[in-house]
Amino acid sequence: MLARLAVTPAQYRRVAYISLAALTLIVMSGAAVRLTDSGLGCANWPKCGGTPLPPLSSHALIEFGNRAVSAIVGIITVVAAVLAFTRRPYRKDLAILAVLLPLGVLAQAVLGGFTVLEHLAPGFVMAHFSLSMLILIAAVALAWRATFEPGSRPRSNDRSGVWAVRALLPLAALTIFAGTATTAAGPHSGGVTGQHVHRLHFKGADTLTWLVHQHATIAAVLGVAVIGVWFLHRHRGASERLVEPLTVLGVLLAAQGLVGSVQYELHLPSDMVWVHVSLATITWLVVLWSVAAAGQLVPRAAPVPAGSPAAEAGSHELELAGRLD
Repeated sequence: MLARLAVTPAQYRRVAYISLAALTLIVMSGAAVRLTDSGLGCANWPKCGGTPLPPLSSHALIEFGNRAVSAIVGIITVVAAVLAFTRRPYRKDLAILAVLLPLGVLAQAVLGGFTVLEHLAPGFVMAHFSLSMLILIAAVALAWRATFEPGSRPRSNDRSGVWAVRALLPLAALTIFAGTATTAAGPHSGGVTGQHVHRLHFKGADTLTWLVHQHATIAAVLGVAVIGVWFLHRHRGASERLVEPLTVLGVLLAAQGLVGSVQYELHLPSDMVWVHVSLATITWLVVLWSVAAAGQLVPRAAPVPAGSPAAEAGSHELELAGRLD
Protein backbone atom coordinates (compact mmCIF):
# COMPACT_ATOMS: atom_id res chain seq x y z
CA MET A 1 0.00 0.00 0.00
CA LEU A 2 2.79 2.41 0.89
CA ALA A 3 4.52 1.61 -2.38
CA ARG A 4 1.36 2.41 -4.31
CA LEU A 5 1.01 5.74 -2.49
CA ALA A 6 4.65 6.71 -3.05
CA VAL A 7 5.02 10.17 -4.59
CA THR A 8 7.97 12.01 -6.09
CA PRO A 9 9.23 15.35 -4.72
CA ALA A 10 7.60 17.17 -7.66
CA GLN A 11 4.25 15.49 -7.02
CA TYR A 12 4.35 16.25 -3.32
CA ARG A 13 5.22 19.87 -4.02
CA ARG A 14 1.93 20.17 -5.93
CA VAL A 15 0.06 18.57 -3.03
CA ALA A 16 1.61 21.08 -0.62
CA TYR A 17 0.55 24.04 -2.73
CA ILE A 18 -2.97 22.66 -3.15
CA SER A 19 -3.22 22.40 0.64
CA LEU A 20 -2.02 26.00 0.99
CA ALA A 21 -4.61 27.21 -1.53
CA ALA A 22 -7.39 25.28 0.21
CA LEU A 23 -6.49 26.66 3.64
CA THR A 24 -6.44 30.18 2.21
CA LEU A 25 -9.84 29.64 0.60
CA ILE A 26 -11.44 28.56 3.87
CA VAL A 27 -10.33 31.80 5.55
CA MET A 28 -12.13 33.82 2.90
CA SER A 29 -15.14 31.51 3.11
CA GLY A 30 -15.34 32.01 6.86
CA ALA A 31 -15.17 35.78 6.44
CA ALA A 32 -18.08 35.60 4.00
CA VAL A 33 -20.15 33.73 6.60
CA ARG A 34 -19.63 36.48 9.13
CA LEU A 35 -20.17 39.37 6.72
CA THR A 36 -23.45 37.90 5.41
CA ASP A 37 -24.72 37.71 9.02
CA SER A 38 -24.78 33.91 8.77
CA GLY A 39 -22.58 33.13 11.76
CA LEU A 40 -25.56 31.76 13.66
CA GLY A 41 -27.34 30.39 10.59
CA CYS A 42 -27.04 26.96 12.21
CA ALA A 43 -28.39 27.01 15.73
CA ASN A 44 -26.19 24.14 16.91
CA TRP A 45 -22.95 22.31 16.10
CA PRO A 46 -21.89 20.01 14.51
CA LYS A 47 -25.40 19.53 13.12
CA CYS A 48 -27.28 22.38 11.48
CA GLY A 49 -30.70 22.07 13.11
CA GLY A 50 -32.36 18.79 13.93
CA THR A 51 -31.96 17.13 10.52
CA PRO A 52 -28.92 16.00 8.49
CA LEU A 53 -29.60 18.73 5.92
CA PRO A 54 -29.73 22.43 6.80
CA PRO A 55 -32.99 24.40 6.87
CA LEU A 56 -34.00 26.10 3.64
CA SER A 57 -32.81 29.57 4.59
CA SER A 58 -29.98 31.56 3.05
CA HIS A 59 -28.12 32.02 6.34
CA ALA A 60 -28.30 28.33 7.23
CA LEU A 61 -27.17 27.29 3.76
CA ILE A 62 -24.23 29.70 3.85
CA GLU A 63 -23.08 28.51 7.28
CA PHE A 64 -23.59 24.84 6.37
CA GLY A 65 -21.77 25.43 3.07
CA ASN A 66 -18.79 26.79 4.95
CA ARG A 67 -18.76 23.70 7.16
CA ALA A 68 -18.87 21.49 4.05
CA VAL A 69 -15.95 23.38 2.51
CA SER A 70 -14.07 23.00 5.81
CA ALA A 71 -14.60 19.24 5.66
CA ILE A 72 -13.19 19.12 2.12
CA VAL A 73 -10.19 21.18 3.22
CA GLY A 74 -9.72 18.78 6.12
CA ILE A 75 -9.62 15.83 3.72
CA ILE A 76 -7.03 17.61 1.56
CA THR A 77 -4.80 18.22 4.58
CA VAL A 78 -5.12 14.60 5.69
CA VAL A 79 -4.03 13.50 2.20
CA ALA A 80 -1.07 15.88 2.42
CA ALA A 81 -0.12 14.41 5.79
CA VAL A 82 -0.35 10.80 4.59
CA LEU A 83 1.62 11.47 1.40
CA ALA A 84 4.35 13.18 3.42
CA PHE A 85 5.16 9.76 4.86
CA THR A 86 5.10 8.07 1.44
CA ARG A 87 7.19 10.73 -0.30
CA ARG A 88 10.41 9.31 -1.65
CA PRO A 89 12.91 10.23 -0.44
CA TYR A 90 11.25 10.60 2.95
CA ARG A 91 11.83 13.88 4.79
CA LYS A 92 11.05 14.19 8.48
CA ASP A 93 10.68 18.00 8.34
CA LEU A 94 7.92 17.75 5.72
CA ALA A 95 6.13 15.04 7.67
CA ILE A 96 6.04 17.12 10.85
CA LEU A 97 4.71 20.20 9.05
CA ALA A 98 2.14 18.15 7.11
CA VAL A 99 0.74 16.56 10.27
CA LEU A 100 0.20 20.02 11.75
CA LEU A 101 -2.27 20.90 8.97
CA PRO A 102 -5.09 18.40 9.73
CA LEU A 103 -4.53 18.97 13.45
CA GLY A 104 -5.01 22.68 12.84
CA VAL A 105 -8.18 22.11 10.83
CA LEU A 106 -9.53 19.88 13.60
CA ALA A 107 -8.75 22.54 16.18
CA GLN A 108 -10.51 25.09 13.96
CA ALA A 109 -13.61 22.91 13.80
CA VAL A 110 -13.74 22.56 17.57
CA LEU A 111 -13.09 26.27 18.10
CA GLY A 112 -15.74 27.08 15.51
CA GLY A 113 -18.22 24.96 17.42
CA PHE A 114 -17.50 26.83 20.66
CA THR A 115 -17.80 30.10 18.73
CA VAL A 116 -21.33 29.18 17.67
CA LEU A 117 -22.27 27.89 21.12
CA GLU A 118 -21.00 31.14 22.68
CA HIS A 119 -23.08 33.17 20.20
CA LEU A 120 -20.09 34.64 18.34
CA ALA A 121 -18.41 36.13 21.40
CA PRO A 122 -15.62 38.49 20.20
CA GLY A 123 -12.82 36.54 21.87
CA PHE A 124 -13.81 33.29 20.15
CA VAL A 125 -14.22 34.97 16.75
CA MET A 126 -10.83 36.68 17.03
CA ALA A 127 -9.19 33.42 18.13
CA HIS A 128 -10.85 31.60 15.22
CA PHE A 129 -9.28 33.96 12.67
CA SER A 130 -5.93 34.07 14.48
CA LEU A 131 -5.71 30.27 14.45
CA SER A 132 -6.23 30.38 10.69
CA MET A 133 -3.19 32.64 10.38
CA LEU A 134 -1.13 30.21 12.47
CA ILE A 135 -2.17 27.29 10.28
CA LEU A 136 -1.11 29.25 7.21
CA ILE A 137 2.39 29.56 8.70
CA ALA A 138 2.69 25.76 8.69
CA ALA A 139 1.15 25.55 5.20
CA VAL A 140 3.58 28.10 3.73
CA ALA A 141 6.52 26.42 5.45
CA LEU A 142 5.44 23.06 4.02
CA ALA A 143 5.06 24.40 0.49
CA TRP A 144 8.35 26.30 0.65
CA ARG A 145 10.37 23.40 2.07
CA ALA A 146 8.79 21.00 -0.42
CA THR A 147 10.00 23.27 -3.23
CA PHE A 148 13.68 22.96 -2.27
CA GLU A 149 15.80 20.01 -1.32
CA PRO A 150 17.85 20.31 1.89
CA GLY A 151 21.07 22.24 1.29
CA SER A 152 20.07 23.36 -2.21
CA ARG A 153 19.79 27.02 -1.17
CA PRO A 154 22.87 28.82 0.19
CA ARG A 155 22.64 30.42 3.63
CA SER A 156 22.89 34.19 4.00
CA ASN A 157 25.67 36.16 5.67
CA ASP A 158 23.58 39.35 5.78
CA ARG A 159 22.43 39.10 9.40
CA SER A 160 20.93 42.59 9.63
CA GLY A 161 19.11 42.19 6.31
CA VAL A 162 17.58 38.83 7.24
CA TRP A 163 16.53 40.02 10.69
CA ALA A 164 15.02 43.17 9.18
CA VAL A 165 12.71 40.99 7.07
CA ARG A 166 11.93 38.72 10.00
CA ALA A 167 10.97 41.75 12.11
CA LEU A 168 8.10 42.40 9.68
CA LEU A 169 6.40 39.17 10.81
CA PRO A 170 5.42 40.18 14.40
CA LEU A 171 4.50 43.66 13.18
CA ALA A 172 2.21 42.17 10.52
CA ALA A 173 0.71 39.83 13.12
CA LEU A 174 -0.02 42.80 15.39
CA THR A 175 -1.65 44.64 12.49
CA ILE A 176 -3.92 41.69 11.72
CA PHE A 177 -4.80 41.25 15.38
CA ALA A 178 -5.79 44.93 15.58
CA GLY A 179 -7.90 44.37 12.48
CA THR A 180 -9.76 41.46 14.06
CA ALA A 181 -10.45 43.58 17.14
CA THR A 182 -11.77 46.38 14.92
CA THR A 183 -14.11 43.97 13.15
CA ALA A 184 -15.25 42.62 16.52
CA ALA A 185 -16.32 46.14 17.49
CA GLY A 186 -17.88 46.98 14.12
CA PRO A 187 -21.39 46.58 12.75
CA HIS A 188 -20.82 43.10 11.30
CA SER A 189 -21.48 40.90 14.28
CA GLY A 190 -22.15 37.80 12.20
CA GLY A 191 -25.75 37.47 13.40
CA VAL A 192 -29.03 38.66 11.96
CA THR A 193 -31.35 41.17 13.55
CA GLY A 194 -32.83 39.76 16.74
CA GLN A 195 -29.89 37.48 17.52
CA HIS A 196 -27.95 38.66 20.56
CA VAL A 197 -24.26 38.85 19.67
CA HIS A 198 -21.69 40.42 21.97
CA ARG A 199 -19.44 43.17 20.61
CA LEU A 200 -16.26 44.76 21.91
CA HIS A 201 -17.24 47.88 23.82
CA PHE A 202 -14.48 48.58 26.35
CA LYS A 203 -14.57 52.26 25.39
CA GLY A 204 -18.31 52.48 25.05
CA ALA A 205 -19.64 54.08 21.89
CA ASP A 206 -16.11 55.20 20.95
CA THR A 207 -14.66 51.67 20.86
CA LEU A 208 -14.92 51.24 17.08
CA THR A 209 -13.44 54.66 16.28
CA TRP A 210 -10.59 54.14 18.73
CA LEU A 211 -9.76 50.70 17.33
CA VAL A 212 -9.91 51.95 13.74
CA HIS A 213 -7.35 54.63 14.54
CA GLN A 214 -5.06 52.16 16.34
CA HIS A 215 -5.32 49.68 13.49
CA ALA A 216 -4.55 52.38 10.93
CA THR A 217 -1.55 53.59 12.92
CA ILE A 218 -0.05 50.12 13.28
CA ALA A 219 -0.68 49.41 9.58
CA ALA A 220 1.06 52.68 8.67
CA VAL A 221 4.08 51.70 10.78
CA LEU A 222 4.13 48.35 9.00
CA GLY A 223 4.01 50.10 5.63
CA VAL A 224 6.92 52.39 6.51
CA ALA A 225 8.89 49.40 7.80
CA VAL A 226 8.32 47.49 4.56
CA ILE A 227 9.51 50.46 2.51
CA GLY A 228 12.59 50.75 4.69
CA VAL A 229 13.43 47.06 4.38
CA TRP A 230 12.85 47.24 0.61
CA PHE A 231 15.31 50.15 0.23
CA LEU A 232 17.81 48.38 2.49
CA HIS A 233 17.91 45.32 0.27
CA ARG A 234 17.88 47.32 -2.97
CA HIS A 235 20.84 49.35 -1.70
CA ARG A 236 22.74 46.14 -0.87
CA GLY A 237 21.98 44.64 -4.25
CA ALA A 238 19.82 41.78 -2.97
CA SER A 239 18.63 39.21 -5.46
CA GLU A 240 15.28 39.55 -7.18
CA ARG A 241 14.20 36.43 -5.28
CA LEU A 242 14.03 38.55 -2.11
CA VAL A 243 13.13 41.94 -3.54
CA GLU A 244 10.08 40.56 -5.40
CA PRO A 245 8.01 39.55 -2.33
CA LEU A 246 8.91 42.82 -0.59
CA THR A 247 7.68 44.73 -3.64
CA VAL A 248 4.44 42.76 -3.74
CA LEU A 249 4.03 43.35 -0.01
CA GLY A 250 4.39 47.11 -0.42
CA VAL A 251 1.78 47.17 -3.19
CA LEU A 252 -0.64 45.08 -1.12
CA LEU A 253 -0.29 47.37 1.90
CA ALA A 254 -0.96 50.40 -0.28
CA ALA A 255 -4.09 48.70 -1.63
CA GLN A 256 -5.13 47.78 1.91
CA GLY A 257 -4.76 51.39 3.01
CA LEU A 258 -6.94 52.56 0.15
CA VAL A 259 -9.64 49.93 0.73
CA GLY A 260 -9.60 50.57 4.48
CA SER A 261 -10.01 54.33 4.06
CA VAL A 262 -12.83 53.99 1.54
CA GLN A 263 -14.74 51.38 3.56
CA TYR A 264 -14.53 53.56 6.67
CA GLU A 265 -15.89 56.58 4.79
CA LEU A 266 -18.70 54.42 3.39
CA HIS A 267 -19.57 53.16 6.90
CA LEU A 268 -18.13 49.66 6.45
CA PRO A 269 -20.21 47.99 3.71
CA SER A 270 -19.95 44.23 4.04
CA ASP A 271 -18.57 43.57 0.54
CA MET A 272 -15.69 45.98 1.02
CA VAL A 273 -14.96 44.55 4.47
CA TRP A 274 -14.72 41.10 2.84
CA VAL A 275 -12.22 42.47 0.30
CA HIS A 276 -10.25 44.00 3.18
CA VAL A 277 -10.15 40.70 5.08
CA SER A 278 -9.20 38.76 1.93
CA LEU A 279 -6.38 41.19 1.17
CA ALA A 280 -5.21 40.89 4.78
CA THR A 281 -4.98 37.11 4.35
CA ILE A 282 -3.00 37.47 1.12
CA THR A 283 -0.77 40.08 2.75
CA TRP A 284 -0.01 37.64 5.57
CA LEU A 285 0.97 35.01 3.00
CA VAL A 286 3.31 37.47 1.26
CA VAL A 287 4.92 38.36 4.60
CA LEU A 288 5.59 34.66 5.15
CA TRP A 289 6.91 34.43 1.59
CA SER A 290 9.30 37.32 2.30
CA VAL A 291 10.60 35.70 5.47
CA ALA A 292 11.14 32.41 3.64
CA ALA A 293 12.88 34.15 0.73
CA ALA A 294 15.24 35.92 3.12
CA GLY A 295 16.60 32.49 3.94
CA GLN A 296 18.52 31.09 6.86
CA LEU A 297 21.66 32.61 8.30
CA VAL A 298 25.11 31.09 8.31
CA PRO A 299 25.75 29.91 11.88
CA ARG A 300 28.13 32.08 13.88
CA ALA A 301 31.56 30.58 14.33
CA ALA A 302 31.84 29.00 17.76
CA PRO A 303 34.63 30.58 19.90
CA VAL A 304 37.62 28.32 20.47
CA PRO A 305 38.40 27.89 24.20
CA ALA A 306 41.75 29.28 25.30
CA GLY A 307 44.39 26.64 25.89
CA SER A 308 42.79 24.10 23.55
CA PRO A 309 44.91 22.41 20.86
CA ALA A 310 43.03 24.34 18.15
CA ALA A 311 43.74 27.66 19.85
CA GLU A 312 47.43 26.80 20.32
CA ALA A 313 47.70 25.76 16.68
CA GLY A 314 46.12 29.03 15.64
CA SER A 315 48.58 31.07 17.74
CA HIS A 316 51.56 29.17 16.22
CA GLU A 317 50.23 29.93 12.75
CA LEU A 318 49.95 33.64 13.57
CA GLU A 319 53.47 33.67 15.01
CA LEU A 320 54.84 31.98 11.91
CA ALA A 321 53.00 34.43 9.67
CA GLY A 322 54.52 37.34 11.63
CA ARG A 323 58.02 35.98 11.13
CA LEU A 324 57.46 35.57 7.41
CA ASP A 325 56.32 39.20 7.19
